[in-house]
Amino acid sequence: MKKVLTYGTFDLLHWGHINLLKRAKGLGDYLVVALSTDEFNAIKNKKAYHSYESRKVILESIRYVDEVIPENNWEQKIHDVKTHNIEVFVMGDDWEGKFDDISEYCEVIYLPRTDGISTTQIKQDLLEANV
Repeated sequence: MKKVLTYGTFDLLHWGHINLLKRAKGLGDYLVVALSTDEFNAIKNKKAYHSYESRKVILESIRYVDEVIPENNWEQKIHDVKTHNIEVFVMGDDWEGKFDDISEYCEVIYLPRTDGISTTQIKQDLLEANV
């Protein structure tokens, strides 16, 4: 079984997230999603609308996702690859080059982002609509 791993916050889930998850799953047989915890988001100065537990429930309901694990820190990626027997590490191309060191342990693929959608843009649009 070929296992694939990706990371993210996956807050305010949208079709760009679904596209990423679908394409990631298409690279193997089993998709593991490492989901940023609320505590890790605080370290990253990132505020999610939904709690970790709520985002986890949402991700677990998506047919492309086989397993959700917590992302607690930046340094855990190689450990996760080894622990979960990952063969393909996938991230959006906005991270291109940032995880090339992981290629020593598995294949690293950067997938293009979906044009016209981002959580940041959704949040900005909502703020402007309420002004």
